Amino acid sequence: MRLRSKMALAVLFLGNQFVAAQPAPASEEHLLPVVEKIINEATGNSQLEKLASELLDGIGPRLVGTPEMEKASDWAIASFEKWGISGSRQQFGEWRGWQRGSSQVELTAPRIKSLEATQLAWSPATKTPVQGEVIVLPYVTSPQEFTSWLAGIKGKIVLMAQYQRSGRPDYQIKEFATPELYEKMMKERADDTEAFRKRIANTGYNNSTLPEALEKAGAAAIAISNWTGIMGANRIFGARTKKIPTIDISVEDYGMLYRMAVNGQKPRIRINVQSKELGMVKTFNTIGRIEGKEKPNEYVILSAHFDSWDGAQGATDNGTGTITMMETLRILKKLYPNNKRTILVCLWGSEEQGLNGSRAFVKDNPEIVKNIQAVFNQDNGTGRIASISGQGFVNAYDYLGRWLTAAPKKITSGIETSFPGMPGGGGSDHASFVAAGVPSFMLGSLSWGYGGYTWHTNRDTYDKIVFDEVRNNVILTAILAYMASEDPELASREKRVLPAINGQPAKWPEVKEPERKGGADQ
Repeated sequence: MRLRSKMALAVLFLGNQFVAAQPAPASEEHLLPVVEKIINEATGNSQLEKLASELLDGIGPRLVGTPEMEKASDWAIASFEKWGISGSRQQFGEWRGWQRGSSQVELTAPRIKSLEATQLAWSPATKTPVQGEVIVLPYVTSPQEFTSWLAGIKGKIVLMAQYQRSGRPDYQIKEFATPELYEKMMKERADDTEAFRKRIANTGYNNSTLPEALEKAGAAAIAISNWTGIMGANRIFGARTKKIPTIDISVEDYGMLYRMAVNGQKPRIRINVQSKELGMVKTFNTIGRIEGKEKPNEYVILSAHFDSWDGAQGATDNGTGTITMMETLRILKKLYPNNKRTILVCLWGSEEQGLNGSRAFVKDNPEIVKNIQAVFNQDNGTGRIASISGQGFVNAYDYLGRWLTAAPKKITSGIETSFPGMPGGGGSDHASFVAAGVPSFMLGSLSWGYGGYTWHTNRDTYDKIVFDEVRNNVILTAILAYMASEDPELASREKRVLPAINGQPAKWPEVKEPERKGGADQ
């Protein structure tokens, strides 16, 4: 999930809309028999831990273009078929194929130390280990001055990220520092960030173009530390070099190298990173299908992106969404044999590169898209569902509110709803369908530290899943899917008149083309 989706949650509350929390739990509830069965199956026969272990521990991260993405798709299809559900892949393009190998980075002078580091996705491998002196970007006043500096970096390993004086998170500093010390440390942090921004700007490059300039000038490797501000958590994205390795180093080890370099200790490191280039490979969505018995040409879609970044296991982004939707489909197949509408689980590929899988599905399946009853999407961590917006559809309160009333109040009482809401323009795959005028709803979860700790980081691992929360989400999603399937009417697609934002008339998001041939320039 892209970080701006967190910002999108705030946008949901713009404009003239009705915002309400679900009613407080009642002392007694009369639930539909199928709802009782869903609750019993989800709690008494949960397969979530098994699915998570097989996917996250057994297969691991699912970077677009990697063999692991294909293995995960094979696993999902095999799981569907074991449950008596039809599974398939739908190709929509190609991406640069790459497979991560081992990463070994060591300080070799002035002393010996193993460093906590890993190569970025799509980083070139080292044929033989790269060894060199570590240097930092200089303070320059002009691009010309920086060009002169570039002439002397051949064979050097360049530290390209901001130095952090402290690897302590803000909240810990606030907890223990005096008010005066806290203010001082926060000012230093802000001043350092601004100084580093100017340092980059004065080179004439930016963080996207600088790696290529360093590579062309003869640098042996590039090292960064993309620290989140949380202890131990670094974001791991893709390399922008074609011949030399790019590595990410923990904030602690990066800081040590930086200090050594600026203090004249001439640190040297040894980098041995292995990976495989696999040419252009297929990109695809993985789909599970339970055919409708009464209205097979109308659809309820359970949506989650399958791909991840690969600094860890992709557990909360979006392993949790994936296993939620798979477990929901398993339960519905077992307990809802006469589903009125066709129910699809769509596990999207290449969401992380721009919602490519869901955008392609919208483009490639017009007959399905025009007859979708609803899309339920989950993609922001392990927490229980806590917010649902009507996404700008005028009558969403009528049908979505009706579907929600079938769920136990223990689950819905903490959900804040926003009707009619504003249409999601990006951030996650529901936006691809909203743009096409399809009622599509983001099932927004409580954070559990998602934005700082696990989103795209080296700490997004199995142990960060809170399975009790995910089980609640399965129950809610299964009930919503059941109610949407059973509803006698096709949900209204009438759109609201959007309010002006900053004095400008707002526009409904447009359907966008997916990237169908990507990664070649990385």
